[in-house]
Amino acid sequence: MTNQRRQLSFAKGHGTGNDFIILPDPEARIDLSPGLIRALCDRHRGIGADGILRVARAEDLVDAGVFEGLPGGVAADDWFMDYRNADGTTAEMCGNGVRVFAHWLRSSGTVDGDAVRVGTRAGLRQVRIENCSGTSAEIAVEMGIPEVTGVSTCTVSGQRFGGIGIDMGNPHLACVLPGLDPAGLATLPVDQPFDLDPDFFPDGANVEVLTELTDGRIHMRVHERGAGETLSCGTGTVAAAVAALADAGEVIGEVTVVVPGGEITVTIRENGSTLTGPSLIVAEGVIDRDALDVTGR
Repeated sequence: MTNQRRQLSFAKGHGTGNDFIILPDPEARIDLSPGLIRALCDRHRGIGADGILRVARAEDLVDAGVFEGLPGGVAADDWFMDYRNADGTTAEMCGNGVRVFAHWLRSSGTVDGDAVRVGTRAGLRQVRIENCSGTSAEIAVEMGIPEVTGVSTCTVSGQRFGGIGIDMGNPHLACVLPGLDPAGLATLPVDQPFDLDPDFFPDGANVEVLTELTDGRIHMRVHERGAGETLSCGTGTVAAAVAALADAGEVIGEVTVVVPGGEITVTIRENGSTLTGPSLIVAEGVIDRDALDVTGR
C-alpha cells in the first residue's frame, strides 16, 4: 500500500479473459471490506475485474483474523492468494487467479525461480512458470484430485440442464449437453442466474455448460458464483474436462478447453490434475479510495 490511509497500489492481470485486481498487502493491513471489493471491481466506477487477489503472507492473514489456522499444506511464510469475488464474497479457489497470482509474484521480483508455492483456502497449490517475459507467461498449476460429488440439475431462463457435481476446492456443476455445438452454446442464457438444488449446493456453485468431447476438445461457458458469466474459469475448466471425459467413457486424459477468452489445456491423471494456460499482467497503478463510490455497497 502506497499510502496506508487513502491510496492502494494495484496491478491488473487476466488468464484467458478472467481478470483480476492484484493488491500487494504483504502484512495484511488493508481492510478488504465487501464494499471496497465491489467498488474496486465495478467496471464503470472502479478499476473493473471479476475478482480481487490480495497478496499477503499466510501467517499475517491468520494474525489479522482473515481466517483461522493454515489450510492444508500451507506454510506460515507462503504467499497466500486471498481471493474475493467481485460481489465481495470469499471463494475457496480460483485456477485462473492462481496463474495470474504466481505470474505477478515472479514478474514483480517478489519470488525468484519458476517453481512457486501458492497458498489458497483450498490448500497449497504448486505452480510452474514457463516462458515468463515480464508481462506475459505460460503457467501450469497442480490442481489436485477432482472429487465427483454426484449428479444434479440446474435451471436457467426456463431451461433445465443435468450435470455432474465436482469439487475442486470450490463447488461446480458441469453440464455436458448432447448434440450441442459451439454455435448453439453461444446462444444459451449462461449470463443469467442459475437456480441450483440448495440441498446439493448449500453454498451455491459455478455452473459450466459444455459440448461433448470431440478430438480432445470441448467448448465451455461458465456462470461463476459471485461474479456472473466470466470469459474463463480455471477450476471450471478442470471440472468440465472431468465431466467431458466421463461422458465419453474415460477417466483420464488431456483436454483442450475452449472458453470465450481463449484456450486452456487440462490434464486429468489418476492422482491429480494440471491446468496450463496463459497469464498477462496488463497494468499497474495507484488508486485513491476517495475516488471510489462505496455508497450502498
